[in-house]
Amino acid sequence: MTKPYTKQELQELSKQSERLATKAINGLRKYREAIGVLDPEEVERLRVEAESLFEAVQTYHFQVLNNGHK
Repeated sequence: MTKPYTKQELQELSKQSERLATKAINGLRKYREAIGVLDPEEVERLRVEAESLFEAVQTYHFQVLNNGHK
């Protein structure tokens, strides 16, 4: 059984989560802004990048919740 997080650990985990979520949201914004403006190949690349960033957020949350620590 893992020990509970300290206040400092929770603050750091929260900051990291916020940074990852911000990157993901910005990636989605870039993708949406590119639709109809950039070449379809570039739009697809941005879509894949945005999807990957959101998956990274999910993976981070899953690991924190299941492993007890980063």
